Amino acid sequence: MDNRIRELRLGRDWSQSDLADVLSVSRQTVNAIENGRYDPSLPLAFTIARVFGLRIEDVFQPEL
Repeated sequence: MDNRIRELRLGRDWSQSDLADVLSVSRQTVNAIENGRYDPSLPLAFTIARVFGLRIEDVFQPEL
């Protein structure tokens, strides 16, 4: 699954650790999601979208 998390995070001038703290996950989890090595659970995906004030579809897109 492709995502815009890195772009959105950098747009707020947040480090991976900053985002991890907001999401209550590890920095390694944020890194893995950003790099496509881990697909978040549905509740975590909705939380990520909510943090950025976006719809889940605006953050995550299926790989083509």
